Amino acid sequence: MRLAILGLGRMGLNMAKRLLRGGQQVVAYNRHPDPVAEAVATGAEGVHTPEAVVAALAPPRVLWLMLPAGAVTQAMLDTLAPLLTPGDILVDGGNSYYQDTMRRAEALRPRGLHYVDVGTSGGVWGLEEGYSLMIGGDPAPVAALCPAFEALAPAPDRGWGHVGPCGSGHFVKMVHNGIEYGMMQAFGEGFELLQRKAEFNLDLHQVAEIWRDGSVVRSWLLDLAARALAENPSLEGIAPYVADSGEGRWTVLEAIALSCPLPVITLALENRFRSRDDNLFSEKLLAALRNQFGGHAIKHEE
Repeated sequence: MRLAILGLGRMGLNMAKRLLRGGQQVVAYNRHPDPVAEAVATGAEGVHTPEAVVAALAPPRVLWLMLPAGAVTQAMLDTLAPLLTPGDILVDGGNSYYQDTMRRAEALRPRGLHYVDVGTSGGVWGLEEGYSLMIGGDPAPVAALCPAFEALAPAPDRGWGHVGPCGSGHFVKMVHNGIEYGMMQAFGEGFELLQRKAEFNLDLHQVAEIWRDGSVVRSWLLDLAARALAENPSLEGIAPYVADSGEGRWTVLEAIALSCPLPVITLALENRFRSRDDNLFSEKLLAALRNQFGGHAIKHEE
């Protein structure tokens, strides 16, 4: 099939390359020209305006957005919608909030435009390993996109699926990322305890390698932890600052709305907030309270 990829960032460019490897035809667009040139070098047709994207595709068109969630995605949709014709398919493969996705699908429906949301996991490894694709949308446009899904997934018959109506793909990906927060936190805490047991002088990379085979905690995240510890055993030079890109927050907010207890994921998110502040007023107050009620010594800042 022939489709356009709009947004050639860390994932979009590699997805374009994997589609080309899978025999698909790709029209590549990016705001900055360098990634377009790289895509062209691997077989894509490069264009430099949204209007050129639409002109390069014959109806019914397929335009796959790999853009930052929020205003950037909305602005591109606002630009593209008046240029398209009924039957065209817009795919949002970014990490959009599922309620935004549902709203956009309804706004595009009167124009006769199909909207498909694809929660996409795989990161920088997706080019070689394939992408996990969680797909939401009406059955007909989803079926039309099957050649692209089969090319992007780890194998044509696994790693992807149509999970429900529009919005459900991004909802499933949101929960996926919430689970990821909890798993990452558990690994971080476990290795923290191993590292602090100084009397054993444990080789953390060795431990990670042992766990990679046969252990019930073996996983891709553990594989990546082993890789990181092999490259930098003490993690020297890495600041203890952990960002979040939105999905963890949305997962916790959804849990509150549904009265669904998610203590592990919620605490993992809060720990990311804590990592960004090494001068917490709350911790100072705890120290002051211990001094007030128990006379415990206060450690003064240098």
